[in-house]
Amino acid sequence: MMNDETDFTDKKRLREKAEKLLNEKKNTEYALSMEADANKLLHELQVHQIELEMQNEELRQAYEVAETAQKKYTMLFDLSPMGYFSLDPDGVICDLNFTGAKMLGERRFSLINSNFKLFVSDDSKPVFNDFFKKVYISNSKESCKVMLGHDDKSLCQVYIEGVVTEDEQKCLLSVVDISKF
Repeated sequence: MMNDETDFTDKKRLREKAEKLLNEKKNTEYALSMEADANKLLHELQVHQIELEMQNEELRQAYEVAETAQKKYTMLFDLSPMGYFSLDPDGVICDLNFTGAKMLGERRFSLINSNFKLFVSDDSKPVFNDFFKKVYISNSKESCKVMLGHDDKSLCQVYIEGVVTEDEQKCLLSVVDISKF
């Protein structure tokens, strides 16, 4: 009697045997293909993880640089012995430091959106208005001396230098108390 494996005359059995071998071969190739795909995917995920770690490190360093810059800004701006103001073209205070608020005799954040001209004494308003006009017309640094005060109360005599920013058209003022000189 002939063995199943060697009987090549029975077309039906031969076909079944060939399909069985093909399926086994496909399963083996599929498994190898899946393993290769899995290895490729694992490699891509590992590379992506390293890229993310590198980006995270870069962001952490950028955060540290920004934090250092903010501390420096706080020291230079907020804690300066000179008053700093940023005014819009109408004289409205957009920003100021603590020294500037102290010169005006108010809390810093209550002064935002107040008009700086309200804190210039009536006698000094013409000088300040002329200075403010010139600083916008000339687009160069201008200066003046005025008395700060409101509600008939004098606060201090100050020397002001101002310049207008090109991009936002804001007037940046540095204000020094000269009443003790």
